[in-house]
Amino acid sequence: MGRRWFKSSSVLYLIVAGAILYPVFFKLQSETQEANAQTTPIKTSSSWREASFPVESFQGYTSGFGYRIHPLTGEIQFHRGLDIAAPLGSYVRSWWGGTVIHLSDHTNCGTMITIQSGSWTHTYCHLMGSVENTPRGRVLVDRQGGIILWEGQTVPTGARIGRVGVSGRTTGPHLHWELAYNGILIDPALVLRQMFARL
Repeated sequence: MGRRWFKSSSVLYLIVAGAILYPVFFKLQSETQEANAQTTPIKTSSSWREASFPVESFQGYTSGFGYRIHPLTGEIQFHRGLDIAAPLGSYVRSWWGGTVIHLSDHTNCGTMITIQSGSWTHTYCHLMGSVENTPRGRVLVDRQGGIILWEGQTVPTGARIGRVGVSGRTTGPHLHWELAYNGILIDPALVLRQMFARL
């Protein structure tokens, strides 16, 4: 009886331990993937000079790429982009020419745009305006700023695509800017360094 009880309690222990450790393992696995994104080498282009700094009226960088203490929750979280402070209503420019592949205004990112430029995607968050569904498709509308941007629209490098706002989850006006190369997150500060090193 004692041995049987020991075996069944050991099995029960393994099941409970597995149930606890299983989600922890996958959380660590996803954090490892995020950490790997920080060290991914950047494939540079000979035409970096054509790229545009993404915001007018630049005031400074408020939060970098990587792990940080979240300003609203106080938790340690992976920050997927670079936060660039600018006055409310400052124009945001397309870093690189490409096609608008996603518009949204219902996430923590607030009103946001994602543009595809070859192997690169660049995302702009916390913008002014809203996204409307029309028979023609989704469109970002910021009438006061004179911005109308359609999903599927092609935009040139440096085009005004939006304005700095406070939409979504934010503590103040800024642009949250994300970059990914072939689906892998890249530190935007490294890209900016490459751009300005070639000027």
